[in-house]
Amino acid sequence: MGRTIVLWPRRDQARRSWLRGAPPPWWVKALPVALIAGVCVATLVSPNRLDIGFLLGAIPPLAVLSYGPWATALLGAGVVVVLNVPAFQLNRPGNTDLLTIAFVAVLSVFVSYVRSHRDAQLDLERTVAEAAQRAVVPPLPERVGPVRCVGLYRAAQRGTLVGGDFFDVREGPYGVRAVLGDVQGHGLSAVATVASLLGAFREAVLDQPDLESVAARLDRRLAVDSASSRYAELFATAVLVEFSPDARSVRLVSCGHPAPLLLHGGHVSEVELTAWTPLGLGLADTGPSAGPALRLEPGHTLFLASDGVSEARDTSGTFYPLTDRLAALADGDPALLADRVWGDLVRYCPDVVDDVTMLVLTSASHDAR
Repeated sequence: MGRTIVLWPRRDQARRSWLRGAPPPWWVKALPVALIAGVCVATLVSPNRLDIGFLLGAIPPLAVLSYGPWATALLGAGVVVVLNVPAFQLNRPGNTDLLTIAFVAVLSVFVSYVRSHRDAQLDLERTVAEAAQRAVVPPLPERVGPVRCVGLYRAAQRGTLVGGDFFDVREGPYGVRAVLGDVQGHGLSAVATVASLLGAFREAVLDQPDLESVAARLDRRLAVDSASSRYAELFATAVLVEFSPDARSVRLVSCGHPAPLLLHGGHVSEVELTAWTPLGLGLADTGPSAGPALRLEPGHTLFLASDGVSEARDTSGTFYPLTDRLAALADGDPALLADRVWGDLVRYCPDVVDDVTMLVLTSASHDAR
C-alpha cells in the first residue's frame, strides 16, 4: 500500500473529444483514403457516368485533421491524378476545376504545416506544465516511516494535474506528519498558494516540535503571502495529523477543514475535533488546539478528504453521503479505498466540478501482529 493517484478531469484526456485536442480516432485518419477509394469504385461499377468528382475536393482539408504536410501533399496529388484518369470519367474536369483542387490542396498543406508545428509546441508546453505540477504534488512513497499512505488527486480545471487542494506526508525528527487542505479558489490560479503552503509544511516538519506550531507556521506563510497580494485575502482550510513514534496513536489539528473519518471493522466515525479558524486568518496570534491523542488499534484507518468529496451533488442537488457510503466501500484492502470512493463518487455525481483529494493513512506498526 502506498501510492498517489493523480487523475485528469473526467472531461479531459481519456474522455475529451478529439475536437477538443485529443488525437483523432482511426476513422478520421482513414476517411480521406476511404473517400478516394469509394469514389473510384463507384465510378467503375456504375453503368452510367457519375458526377461525383466534387467529393474529392474535400480530401485535402480532411487530411489536415490527421496528417502532416507531406502526407497531406501526397493525398492532394492523388486527388489530381484520380481526376485525370480517363477510366473514372469524373465529370471530365476542365482547367478551372483542376486549378481549384490544386489550390485547395496547396492551402491544406500550409494549414497542416502550421497545425503540426503548433501541436508540437503545445505538447512541449504540456510536458513542462505536467513536470512542474508533479513537482508540487509528488507521488507518495509506499511507506513514510511507520505509516502506510495512499493519496488520490483529481484537479477540477481541464488540462491540469493539480489545483487548489494539497496533501503531503513527511517524516521528521518529531515523527511522521501529514497535511491535507484546500486553498481559496481552484485550478492553476491556486497552484502558487499550494506550492507556498507545501514548502512551509515541509520546513515546519523538520523545525517545529509540535503540531500546533506547524499549523501556526502555515498560517504565517499565508498571512505574509496575502499581505503582498494585490487581490483578496488568501486563506486555506487544512487538517494536520501527527503520528506517535510507533504510529499507534495520532494527534490532529483542524483549521476549518472537515474532520477525518476513522474506519474500523466496517464502522465509520468522525474524529471529534475542535475546528480552528482557516489558515491565513490570524491563527498564529491565538494558536490551535490539537486535543488528546487518538489511539490506533489494529485495522484502524484514517480517511481524509477535501470538501470536493463531501460537497459533490447528484442531479437532484443532494450531497454525496460520504460517511454512509464509506462503510460499505471500506471492506477490503485500504490501498484500494481511495479508488473505490472515487468510482462511487463519479457514479453518484457525474459532473464533479471541484478539486477532489483523498488521503488514506494506516499504521504499519501492526503488520507484525
